[in-house]
Amino acid sequence: MDKSELQERMTDFAVRIIKMVDAMPSSVSGLAIARQVVRSGTSPSANYRAACLAKSDKDFVNKLKMVEEELDETSHWLSLVMRSGLLKPSRVEKLYQECNELLSIIVKSIVTTKNRLKTEEMEKNRKVEK
Repeated sequence: MDKSELQERMTDFAVRIIKMVDAMPSSVSGLAIARQVVRSGTSPSANYRAACLAKSDKDFVNKLKMVEEELDETSHWLSLVMRSGLLKPSRVEKLYQECNELLSIIVKSIVTTKNRLKTEEMEKNRKVEK
């Protein structure tokens, strides 16, 4: 999956979050959790766009870490929405699954980029030692 495909997937996820939040009850708890979900669930798409414009690999990793944190938080809130009965689990399950799939992709990207940076650093150090 290339960056533009993942960017599109992140945007679709944000739209689905917005629609889900609009279906939540207007109770005190519903409104409080809805605010949390809409914030954490829409920010990964904006943060991923920023990561795609990173100035370096280290900057890319730092920005992806923000995406990771927001997706992890969203996973928590979606789980809470299902467990509390604010929405029927059937309304949230696929969104929860997509959140965790996106999280997995981001974590793998972070690990891959960090490993590449380590390898490049080791090669650079070897050249200096010679």
